[in-house]
Amino acid sequence: MSTNAKFTVPGLNEKEADAAVQALDGRMVALIDLALTLKHIHWNVVGPNFIGVHEMLDPQVEAVNGMVDNLAERIATLGGVPVGTPGSIAERRNWSDYSIGKGLVTEHLGALDLVYSGVNEGHRDAIAKAAKVDPVSEDMLIAQLADLELFQWFVRAHLESSDGKLATVGASTEEEAAKKAANQ
Repeated sequence: MSTNAKFTVPGLNEKEADAAVQALDGRMVALIDLALTLKHIHWNVVGPNFIGVHEMLDPQVEAVNGMVDNLAERIATLGGVPVGTPGSIAERRNWSDYSIGKGLVTEHLGALDLVYSGVNEGHRDAIAKAAKVDPVSEDMLIAQLADLELFQWFVRAHLESSDGKLATVGASTEEEAAKKAANQ
């Protein structure tokens, strides 16, 4: 995939634009994957509190899809080429597919907490990279991170005990987080 800018916005040189495009592209891939994962959970969550979680996820999917569109359009604005084809997304990601199939609300939310942690950490890394070259891309990523952290809080509210302990603390895999959450 070629993301080298042949032109860019006034005030950025091609090297700076390419660095911003690279940071944005990684987040675009992560958010496409997140939107699909959220929809997968929406379809496969069962058990107590099913309807609340089922209905909580669709607005998150919609918001994340909007973030993807904004990133793709910023990439194009900078002279890059946003590529969102399924094969390309699979080739460019460096993580495994979401690992929980049909599962209880707590299991999915435990695993989703880990997913959001990874996505949000990646956004923070991209913010740091964008800050060096393009404040507009940096601001876009900061605004997205605020929403993504809010969504993670929605998930964590289901996993938190009354004394403030998070059920997924210490989990390093989705399966482990799901198990810990189910045993809370």
